[in-house]
Amino acid sequence: MYVITGGAGFIGSALLWQLNRMDMDEIVVVDNLATTEKWRNLVKRRYVEYLHRDRFYDLILRDALPWKITAVVHLGACSSTTERDADFLMENNFHYSRDLCRYALDKGARFINASSAATYGDGSLGFSDDPALIPRLRPLNMYGYSKQLLDLWLLREKLHNEVVSLKFFNVYGPNEYHKGSMQSVAVKAQRQIAAQGKLSLFKSCVPGLADGEQKRDFVYVKDCTALLAWLLERKDVCGIHNVGAGRARSFNELGRAVFAALGRECRIEYLEMPASLRGKYQNYTCAEMGWLTRVDCPLDFTSLEEGVADYVRNYLETSDPYL
Repeated sequence: MYVITGGAGFIGSALLWQLNRMDMDEIVVVDNLATTEKWRNLVKRRYVEYLHRDRFYDLILRDALPWKITAVVHLGACSSTTERDADFLMENNFHYSRDLCRYALDKGARFINASSAATYGDGSLGFSDDPALIPRLRPLNMYGYSKQLLDLWLLREKLHNEVVSLKFFNVYGPNEYHKGSMQSVAVKAQRQIAAQGKLSLFKSCVPGLADGEQKRDFVYVKDCTALLAWLLERKDVCGIHNVGAGRARSFNELGRAVFAALGRECRIEYLEMPASLRGKYQNYTCAEMGWLTRVDCPLDFTSLEEGVADYVRNYLETSDPYL
């Protein structure tokens, strides 16, 4: 029996899709649906039970789960980089994660945690997932810091050799529609182009960096879930690792890929960056992915052009955009 926290969310529901494709449905989904549209991510999926995150937390604290759990994939957290309630993030993203990790290890279950590339801050120290670098990182927002705290705790307790904590970079793809302002630029671009015939990107605030040439490591969600499924089988692979395509691509390139997928002429304009983002904006991210070679992982990651084309044509431009 697997537990997926955040199982109705973006990566969580995509992992549920991945596991269902592998004829696996002995899965408990943990989430907080509330009044969101996340329930739509579950409509096509197979699983044995849904638990609210608070009820699940109570059950693990009382050691009262009615199943023998073999793995916990902990993807449930507040993922908003603009969340200002630091106490909420401490409880929801750090303490909850720490307690769940302890529970999984006590039960002999595989524990896979979602960290974030936001832990790298402005990127001035690079994007190596070498454990020696982690204590030196300085996240730019409270979300990134909450993720950093769990990685630091794993290192301090020497548990990084028993679990997996994955620093996801810029993930895009189906089932992210409930995320509001935190949806990927890919889906925002498709909607804007469909409505206006053009795409607006932020101007650069860095001397010598052209507008729209800020770069990110964009990674397709289907690649993320294929990796998660592989890690569930390879229990010998542990550590704090990056998850990205391993290549930095500009927002201009992403925009052109969306225009191409739509079969439209490329029209990009540039707007001033909001004052609230200046000084907190990552102008470059690129995951060092050498760890995959070291553990003999056979997966090939999708190119930006291929991923965007699949996302736009097979999901965003259809009447049913869900996995």
